Amino acid sequence: MLKSIGNKAFSRVIDANFNRAKEGFRVCEDVCRYVLDDAKATARWKRARHGLNDAVATFGLRDIVSARDIVGDVGRSTIAAESKRRDVADIFYANAQRIKESLRVLEEFSKLKDVQAAEALKCLRYEIYDLEKNALKSL
Repeated sequence: MLKSIGNKAFSRVIDANFNRAKEGFRVCEDVCRYVLDDAKATARWKRARHGLNDAVATFGLRDIVSARDIVGDVGRSTIAAESKRRDVADIFYANAQRIKESLRVLEEFSKLKDVQAAEALKCLRYEIYDLEKNALKSL
């Protein structure tokens, strides 16, 4: 049992941020794949996405999905800024930010249950800093 947060709340935080990060990963990976035609960058994004899967799997994917509460989520609405994009670079940048923010939340909450998962997520976040920088040079 977690000291300061219940298991269901913990799982909800992990689930929401895992999903948010996975969605962002896919967008960035697809920009590198289909817009930049960069096989090396695409492979790095894909490896990073799979690294996220591995780190979060330690918490039991069934447990985190079963804690999901879409109807009761008080922060579900979309803000206006999320509906506007100027170009592909803007799409890429917004999704890279989404990934980094989600990874940071996952890292911090993972410290409550699995320090090794937290460290893996930290390393992954730093990998994203590099991947983002390299892709934005090309966009």
